[in-house]
Amino acid sequence: MDKAEAIKTLQESRKIIDQIDEEIIHLIRKRTSLAGDIVNAKIVLGMEIEDKKREDYIQDKTKKIAEQNKIDENCLKKIIKILTDLSKKEQKEILRRNSNG
Repeated sequence: MDKAEAIKTLQESRKIIDQIDEEIIHLIRKRTSLAGDIVNAKIVLGMEIEDKKREDYIQDKTKKIAEQNKIDENCLKKIIKILTDLSKKEQKEILRRNSNG
């Protein structure tokens, strides 16, 4: 690979990464939008926002996915934890808004 090819490869790769980042953000927004449905179901079922069993399941599933796809397990678990925390934060915000009328 010469310098011109390296520059082209770098530019093309970064363009694809930017597109993937946009897709990831769209999926995060879609995932977070489910918080309303989740918190309403939890209210009807008398459940707390914190669901340790579900969080443990997600972490176990994440470990398996990381192993299958040869992705650093700790990094992937951190990403999933951030997504889980984002969902819980949104659920709490929805509860707060609903209780304030």
